Amino acid sequence: MRVEGSEFLRGAKSDLEKLVGELAQYFQYVSILATDSWGKRYGVQKSGVQVEESRWTERGFVARVFNGRNYSEYSFNQLQPVADMVDAVREAAERSLRRMTQAGAPVARLPLIEETETEGSFHGEVGILPGRMSVADKLARLAEIRDQAFAQSERLVDFRAIYEEVQVAKVFLSQRKQLEQAYVWSQGYLFPIVRRDGRTKRAFRAFSGLKGPELLEEMAGAVPASIQLAESLLDAAAVPPGEYEVICAPEVVGLIAHEAFGHGVEMDMFVKKRAKAEEYLGQAVASPLVTMHDGAAAACHVSSYWFDDEGTPAGDTIIIDAGILRTGISDLLSALRLGTPPTGNGKRESFERKAYARMTNTFFAPGNDRLEEMIASIRHGYLLDGAESGMEDPKNWGIQCMVLRGQEIRDGRLTGKLVSPVLMTGYVPDLLRSISMVSGEVRLFGSGACGKGHKEWAKVSDGGPYIKAKARLG
Repeated sequence: MRVEGSEFLRGAKSDLEKLVGELAQYFQYVSILATDSWGKRYGVQKSGVQVEESRWTERGFVARVFNGRNYSEYSFNQLQPVADMVDAVREAAERSLRRMTQAGAPVARLPLIEETETEGSFHGEVGILPGRMSVADKLARLAEIRDQAFAQSERLVDFRAIYEEVQVAKVFLSQRKQLEQAYVWSQGYLFPIVRRDGRTKRAFRAFSGLKGPELLEEMAGAVPASIQLAESLLDAAAVPPGEYEVICAPEVVGLIAHEAFGHGVEMDMFVKKRAKAEEYLGQAVASPLVTMHDGAAAACHVSSYWFDDEGTPAGDTIIIDAGILRTGISDLLSALRLGTPPTGNGKRESFERKAYARMTNTFFAPGNDRLEEMIASIRHGYLLDGAESGMEDPKNWGIQCMVLRGQEIRDGRLTGKLVSPVLMTGYVPDLLRSISMVSGEVRLFGSGACGKGHKEWAKVSDGGPYIKAKARLG
């Protein structure tokens, strides 16, 4: 089903076009991003149900103008008479420049944004539009999923099923661009908690994509596996600390991609001299088996769009090509500062927040190995699965990944012994250079969000194939 745009934005467009035209009399560059995104989050567990507005809901506008030296922005959430909005934007631009000058702060001079004449629209497709399924029906399906779980295991003490859907609509207007896009993404989680002999463990399974309520059926089909996963952790031991040969499942590979050379190549950090990657452009940073992409057009997942929050078309950036670090990902203003092309990675948490260079769909490209061959090649190691959280240090290339579980491998076979949780740490180039096998299947995951700046969040996805590497575990 086709995702339609926003009635609110259609009603506002005429006034916004007039505002761009009026502001163009005072500023050489003018753009306006208008956003109308709405959604709900549904939760069902043993003790009850919950329905709340999605945290990604927003409605408002941000105007950007060239103030003669660089760019000023003014955000607002209510349309006023065009003359009043012109005065507000002009006053805000003059005030911000005056304050920086009076404070003695260095004010960078940026060139004028050069745009190509572009007009068009994009409408996503989903199996079921969110509005075509009632709130009651969504809660009823989640309740069925919960009841299905309790019927399966006597060890289950609680089970939480969460489903969230968001419809995004954006309009970007400037002197040379008229762009519109509308799409839907959704995400869901299963959280079983099991107990035996006083020992309690929890697990999770996550689901996401450019999908509507059809995601609920994917969740229902994964209930048995989620219960089995939680029960298996009751027998898990702590991993003996040390360096091992490991096979990382696609979800863990996505976490590595995100933390290692996702954050590390956000080029606004190049501007601030806070990224070590800038020193290694054109150099080998990984095994020749490693090729890594980022881009809203590089894959079809929750961070896919037609244009970013600065009106730049979505791209497919090859960050690492056969082990060589080629480039980073950039918002528009960082690209102007660096003299590089923007890559379509300018994203805002909302219309009230600035645009940063942010990841979109970040993933390793597939190889030619099979998982069975990778397991058979290991004398003693672990198959790591279930990404929980990660941290990175773009200045020093340290990485830390928390993984839900590791399945022991001895003499080329899975032994059935589990370790959990598993902390994987290391120096990014050492980890990436140790990659010796890469499978042919790529999977992406987009149930989380990425924080940056003043903890401003953006939807991202990441993933890859199975990889074999060496890593420190603890």
